[in-house]
Amino acid sequence: MRNHLLIACFALFSIAAYSQTTVAFHQSNLPFVGVNHQFGEKFIPELRIGTDQYFEDLSAEIAANYMLKRTDRYEFYAGVGGRVGNFSGVVVPVGLNIYPFEQKDFGFQMEAAGIVGESSILRGSFGIRYRFSKD
Repeated sequence: MRNHLLIACFALFSIAAYSQTTVAFHQSNLPFVGVNHQFGEKFIPELRIGTDQYFEDLSAEIAANYMLKRTDRYEFYAGVGGRVGNFSGVVVPVGLNIYPFEQKDFGFQMEAAGIVGESSILRGSFGIRYRFSKD
């Protein structure tokens, strides 16, 4: 399973290398970094890797997020995905990205994600997000 996830990671990074990407850091009891690429107006798949862990204990997630509402100042999304490693299971994120500055490349985000598996938890996170320009 981990090999399939690593292959998916490299595929997502290679797709994102030739188009607009977004990187984020989420702070919580289960912190992670994420990379996503928006397809069309609504679909945003995101690869997430846990931080503050030993390499042999890394957790990874893939989430398929859908943009529910978008303005020039904020984006509201929800999705579903999977998680392997610590707290493996189905992930259901709901979040808000806020871009308060004139230049809309740097922003903040908040997210609540239910992780349902062998043990189920509700993870809340906040953090920063950076969008690379489309050029």
